[in-house]
Amino acid sequence: MSTTTIHEIEAPDSAAKALLAGQLAADQGHFQPMEDLVGEKMILNMGPSHPATHGVLRVVLEMDGEVISKATPDVGFLHRGDEKIAENMQYNQFVPYTDRLDYLAPLANNVAYALAVEKLMGWELPARGKAIRVLCCEIARISAHLLGLGAFAMDVGAMTVFLYTFTQREYIYNLCEQLTGARFTTSYTRVGGQIRDLPEGFVGALAKFCDQFLPALEEVDKLLTRNKIFLDRCKDVGIISREQAIAWGLSGPNLRGSGVDHDLRKAVPYLDYELYDFEVPVGEHGDSFDRYLVRMEEMRQSVHILRQVIKTLPDGPINVVDAKNRLPGKEKVLMKMEELIHHFILVTEGLDAPAGEVYFAAENPKGELGFYINSRGGGVPYRLKIRSPSFVNLSILPEILPGHLMSDVVAVLGSLDFVMGECDR
Repeated sequence: MSTTTIHEIEAPDSAAKALLAGQLAADQGHFQPMEDLVGEKMILNMGPSHPATHGVLRVVLEMDGEVISKATPDVGFLHRGDEKIAENMQYNQFVPYTDRLDYLAPLANNVAYALAVEKLMGWELPARGKAIRVLCCEIARISAHLLGLGAFAMDVGAMTVFLYTFTQREYIYNLCEQLTGARFTTSYTRVGGQIRDLPEGFVGALAKFCDQFLPALEEVDKLLTRNKIFLDRCKDVGIISREQAIAWGLSGPNLRGSGVDHDLRKAVPYLDYELYDFEVPVGEHGDSFDRYLVRMEEMRQSVHILRQVIKTLPDGPINVVDAKNRLPGKEKVLMKMEELIHHFILVTEGLDAPAGEVYFAAENPKGELGFYINSRGGGVPYRLKIRSPSFVNLSILPEILPGHLMSDVVAVLGSLDFVMGECDR
């Protein structure tokens, strides 16, 4: 096949040149810039079976090439009707259901729910009971942040961090088993106190954990905080401004990562948190990296709180003293008819709660976990509403995901650190 070069093309004559020049001038006078070609957008389902959605979350993405133009979270795949179940159960019978909310922090869920019912009852726990609950909450905070951090790091490519964090969580599960008899769903707290006091040797085991945990956390810090790949995946990705965080009702580390200094343990102290010295870490830019840094520092502060509780742990009773609404001792039930009748009434009818409505919120690992209780008297709530932080935190996805690449979605979801059991309830 012959080829023709530009030099072999015969030059046009003068008449043709003039005609060509005139035609070119006319075309330039009527030249219109070409519009950008808009291709067909693609709808992509991310989930509900996707490892980066951390559960059964479906995010419907509208893609313009690799760029997200619209994002719609679809929740409810794990809905179990917890709030309706609570309306048909006595207050203490609902405690195991709170384990299944944020199932990475069951001890903290138990405490938040029990405090809401105790607010309705007008009860105040003894000092030792409060201190034990603080131990439970901070152990749960470390455990939940460790899993969130490990999964987040693995989502963006850092496999080693996942192994470090799960090794530490195994130590925490051993502590939970020693304290409650269970590793995962603990159901340790009861309305008015705990099922039992701290077992022998638990305080020493907890102190030993704190001593070896901080060096392991520093190792994770070295692996991630100055890692070029991790920084590129997280810096300036999923930015939530201070105004957006407040407007969308975010709470917990996601709110503080956007520069809002708000922690319920400081703002509305409960369980004598005002007696403990700790700092509330706050971010500057509101991106995925800031949310990571906030959780890292929160774990250090939790260890600081745990050491203070161990040092100042008071003696005395752990449960509320209310003869009418507390189960009598087993030996009394077996020996006295009045105590047996009292036990029977409490077990079959539940607490004698007053009529009224209360709302109590605790600073859980994922944010503000709140319980609203509407009581018409008796042992069963008329209405119970759970304010789950994971549900509220996920609501901001349509606001922040558009404009990002599809590969950024896993980094944003990992930095928000949600649990679908709590979101869907």
